[in-house]
Amino acid sequence: MRLKIILLPGDGIGAEVIREATRVLGTVAEIYGHGFIFDEHPVGGAAIKASGTPLPRATMDACLAADAILLGAVGSPEFDELPRAMRPEAGLLTLRKALGGFANLRPVQWFDSLTNCSPLRPAVVRGANILVVRELLGGLYFGEPRGRAVTDNDQSAYNTMRYTEREVERVARVAFAAAGARRGKVTSVDKANVLETSQLWRETVTRVGRDYPLVELEHLYVDACAMHLITTPRRFDVLLTENLFGDILSDEAAVIAGSLGMLASASVGGRVDVYEPVHGSAPDIAGDGVANPLGAIASAALLLRHTARLEREAQDVGASVRAVL
Repeated sequence: MRLKIILLPGDGIGAEVIREATRVLGTVAEIYGHGFIFDEHPVGGAAIKASGTPLPRATMDACLAADAILLGAVGSPEFDELPRAMRPEAGLLTLRKALGGFANLRPVQWFDSLTNCSPLRPAVVRGANILVVRELLGGLYFGEPRGRAVTDNDQSAYNTMRYTEREVERVARVAFAAAGARRGKVTSVDKANVLETSQLWRETVTRVGRDYPLVELEHLYVDACAMHLITTPRRFDVLLTENLFGDILSDEAAVIAGSLGMLASASVGGRVDVYEPVHGSAPDIAGDGVANPLGAIASAALLLRHTARLEREAQDVGASVRAVL
């Protein structure tokens, strides 16, 4: 297997965790005789400092020509005063849209050795294993129109939550297929009692679910789901939800693993898949040598599984993480 992997360390602890994940991939390649070619490029705040833009053209071109992308994290308070289009996060959103990965996979697993790190009682969290499937290219983060206005000496701001039936259907099929290979249950999360977008979401997911008769489907309002993630996390197998809800719920689910630093993610379905830990850039601990690289290493395992189709190698990395813990 030969792969060209673009490394985007980004900001803060991103460089530290990506360095360790790259070492793991290099060791896997050495053991199994694969050829992984790594090519590093700046993105986010690091790119702003180097070239004045959060997503240089050279970085974009390299990503579009790659087999996979391994991303650290972007963002830092020092860039908060920049115009929105020039902030580190804007570069990441532009990259995601260009690559077209519409489904974000975020596995959340309980680890016996980290039970005491979780604020949840062992009796509640033991055995929990959830896959969050988050729609990544729609909703409030990308909907138009958006902006700010001043009328009658008063300021206002507005965002648009918008989804098409096609956008919902394609991510729903990813969730149902994943559930079919797991424990056979999809929980679709929405706010259909209030939002028209959620009503379309629920109708479309219900229709798609009929094509997967072996997968159980349930619907939950997002507020109820947030509660059950904490009180009864073992009830969930695959959580399917839109962009904003998925962003929030997947971070909340970190309490199951005991640390946000344990969570990996894969953005799939587009031209090139992107793999990244869920945590942020954590500039307050950057350079101290205390950042947890296991989320990035677990993201490398997802790269082996989904892009390289190297299941044995992916399982080896997962087993190594458990052994280290």
